[in-house]
Amino acid sequence: MAKESHLALTDDLRKLLLDGEVTTQEDICTALETLGHAVNQSKVSRLLRKVGAVKSKNERGEIVYRLPHEPAPPTTSSKLSSLIIDIIANETTIIVTTSPGSAQLIARILDYHKKKLHILGTLAGDDAIFVAPESIKNIDAVTESVRNLLF
Repeated sequence: MAKESHLALTDDLRKLLLDGEVTTQEDICTALETLGHAVNQSKVSRLLRKVGAVKSKNERGEIVYRLPHEPAPPTTSSKLSSLIIDIIANETTIIVTTSPGSAQLIARILDYHKKKLHILGTLAGDDAIFVAPESIKNIDAVTESVRNLLF
């Protein structure tokens, strides 16, 4: 699988899990197939483990797959991407959500690559990073560049 399509698959899976609506791996397969990904149950199972998905109850009391609010701490062999929970953007701002305590490390990496990423800089808290793009005219391209660097 090409790196770009694997990134898109992982990103789409994270979005599904953040919605907190998928109850089975078959639901996830169907949703990902609808988005254009060729997946099966065993691949979904591996991806769920990779992103650290957990089963929990949603607001209606249904058992669903979702990303944990506080992931397990990284190990010394963890990849950088395991510290990233989500990357979202609107028309002007990019927000990177990380594992608790990881935001400053990730922000430092983004700041180091700011010319290449076309960002002015970052502001990091404990588990979230505000990323200021050079221009809001190409926010989608900047967001994609940040995703590609971190994943």
